[in-house]
Amino acid sequence: MVLRGTNQEQARPYNRRIVLECIRNDGPATRGDIAERVGLTVQTVSTIVRELEEQGYLLSVREKPKGRGLPPTTLHLNPDGGFVIGISVTPLGVDAALLNLVGDMLGSAARSHPHPTPNDAFALIAELVAEMRALRPDGRMLGVGFAMPGPFDVQAMSFVGPTTLDGWSGVPVRARLEEVSKLPAFIAVDTVAAAVGVRLYGEGAGMAQFYYLHLGVGLGGTMMQDGVPVRGAWGNAGEIGHIPAVPGGLPCPCGNAGCLERYLSLDSFSQRPKQQSQAEWVAAVTPIFHSAVRTIENLFDPQTIVLGGLAPDDLINALVATTEDLQTSISSRYDRTTPRVTASVGHQSVLRGAAALAVSGVLSPRQDLPNSSDRVRERDPFSNGMAA
Repeated sequence: MVLRGTNQEQARPYNRRIVLECIRNDGPATRGDIAERVGLTVQTVSTIVRELEEQGYLLSVREKPKGRGLPPTTLHLNPDGGFVIGISVTPLGVDAALLNLVGDMLGSAARSHPHPTPNDAFALIAELVAEMRALRPDGRMLGVGFAMPGPFDVQAMSFVGPTTLDGWSGVPVRARLEEVSKLPAFIAVDTVAAAVGVRLYGEGAGMAQFYYLHLGVGLGGTMMQDGVPVRGAWGNAGEIGHIPAVPGGLPCPCGNAGCLERYLSLDSFSQRPKQQSQAEWVAAVTPIFHSAVRTIENLFDPQTIVLGGLAPDDLINALVATTEDLQTSISSRYDRTTPRVTASVGHQSVLRGAAALAVSGVLSPRQDLPNSSDRVRERDPFSNGMAA
């Protein structure tokens, strides 16, 4: 989705964000390219670019000569123009990473703490933020992004059971995060954050339409539509882990039975019989996994499904390997240029995406939208600048 600028003087702050968003999403470009994409005059873009260069956000790079005359200059994000901290809280503990403006991960750290309470988590976050700041003590810190398991504000499902975080209902997450970090804070469900990370820095780069399937302690997913996460009316779209998979199956903490994540998740993997190997577990869940893949394909028609999350790389790769023999869905096309399912390994998508929340929140045009609240129980937990 391309946002458009306006050639009105009072809109200059908005237009600066438009130009930054264009380069961040689409890569280096000339002034003329940017003007055409965002609907501004070249003169307006040149004025904005000069300001952004002076502020340290952009760099002009002269291309190599290819003939007579001066080659054009392309505009790039300045990697050292700003830094952001990504924070991920899961039932396993707290992770943090420092990223620069172009998404390079400059350092990371983790604290293991099963099912951390809010007080425990924010004490650990304070330590981790200090560690990340120390990596670039003189750098311009733009903000902190925070990712946590959902869903939010759903009766009998939110913050209940082994795949979520007990005791977090009604916690003013944004206010507490800003208190311990002394930075602007931005929040998203972990699957949305991870999908944004994959879109900007991973296997989804260059893909406008893909589905990100997050294999964590539970199971969730997010559809990226025109490069933007589909959020749903209440911000909880993508809770595929609670789709009924086995009629009359295993009981789920949500109150239903046979939910998909009771069979396909790290919690399910850890509960497997002691004598069952990883390969045997993968073989056992393959029919259920394939059914979920076809359901996603028929519902969303994605370019590909990207499977990632907290699971070990070899487990993700083993599951993806089974999809070489998928049954028919609307994704069974003769003209495919990407596999139906792609692996995203390295465990960094959530942290990269959480950091991207801060970049978007501080620099993107959507920062101009008002925030509704900082409580995780609010209707739209992404209203504070979620952008891809």
